Order: sequence, then structure tokens, then C-alpha cells
Amino acid sequence: MNTNRHTDEELVQYYLATQQSDYFGQLYKRYSNKVYRRCLTITKDPTDAEDYMQDIFIRVMSGLHNFKGKSSFSTWLYTVSTNYCMDRMKMGRRQTDCVELDGEIMKTLAENNDHAGMEERYEMVDLILNKIAPIESKYLRMKYEENMNIKEMAILLQVKDSAVKMRLKRVRDKVKDILIFYQRY
Repeated sequence: MNTNRHTDEELVQYYLATQQSDYFGQLYKRYSNKVYRRCLTITKDPTDAEDYMQDIFIRVMSGLHNFKGKSSFSTWLYTVSTNYCMDRMKMGRRQTDCVELDGEIMKTLAENNDHAGMEERYEMVDLILNKIAPIESKYLRMKYEENMNIKEMAILLQVKDSAVKMRLKRVRDKVKDILIFYQRY
């Protein structure tokens, strides 16, 4: 089977339909060096870049059904690669940072926890995330941990931009209400 003559999008569809590794292997051959170079640009470390590249392709292979063809495969893969590397780099810096929900929420957290340690702040964020529905938590994580913009979220969630904006507003309001409740007690 000669997979060199197929477009990226055809290879994706063939792989999804048959689960034959030759199709995904061709995508890997086409893009592994590009993904590696992207990872290296972000990490500045060849070992990390190699590890990240492998992780990215494992994730892409298992999440290929998320590729909807609204952009080219290479653009989608580039976005996945960049987001993965940036997330991993942030995880390294996150030891001293809180997960930022938005300016007002963090201000409220800071006001309520002036003397609290970082561990208590993490516990408060975890408590809040456990008090809201998983889909609401997903919206916050996509926006503030993965640094996705409204358009990216809308494409991934298959909803309109306005729906993402409204849902984010509702979740933020809910989180503020939770913070106010815990502030009183």
C-alpha cells in the first residue's frame, strides 16, 4: 500500500476508518521533524523536545477523531504541538503560581487568603473546581490553563463563539458566588 500519494486529510480518514498503522505512520513521517523543531523552539532542550514530540504523536493518534477538517491537518497538528509544549512548560513554572481563573476571581482569592499559604490557595481552587460541573471546569481549564481563545474553544467544542462566551461568563459568575459563600464562613 503506497500512502505517499494521499493527502493528510485522506490519511486521517483512512486511519480512522481502518485503524491501520501505515496511514498514521505516514503522517508521523511527514510531520515528526516539524513537530520536533516546534518543540525544540519552545523548550530549548533537545531531550525535552524529543519526549514532547513522542507524547504529542501518541495524543494525536488517540485523539485523531477530534480533527474535524476545519483547518488543514498540519495547522491542527501545529496547534496541538504548540499547546502541548506550552502546557508542559507552564507546568514547570506552576510550582509557585496559582491557576488563574480571571483577574477578579484571583483578587477575591488574594483578599480572602492574605495570610494563607500557596497550598491553601491550591486547595481553594480545587474546592471550587469540584463544586462546579465537569463541563464548567473544562471551560475554565481550556481558557486559563490551555490558554485557548474563544474561537479555538468554539471549534473544539463545536459550538458558536457566543455560546462559549456566555458559558464562560456563567461559570465565572458561579465561581464568584462560591468564593463569596466561602468568604462568609
